[in-house]
Amino acid sequence: MARDPVCGMEVDEVTAPAETEYKGKTYYFCSKDCKEHFEEEVGRFLEEQPKGYSH
Repeated sequence: MARDPVCGMEVDEVTAPAETEYKGKTYYFCSKDCKEHFEEEVGRFLEEQPKGYSH
C-alpha cells in the first residue's frame, strides 16, 4: 500500500485510480483530483504531511 501524498489515504498501487512520476519516484492517488492538486503544487505536498485534503 502507498499513501496518497495529498489527502493521506492508503492506496493500493495496483488499483490506484491515478499515479504520476516525479524525479524518478512514482506517487499513487485515490483520485484524479488528488493527482491534479499534487501536480499543481508538488513542493508543498512533498515538504508537508498530508493535511487531509477533502474532495
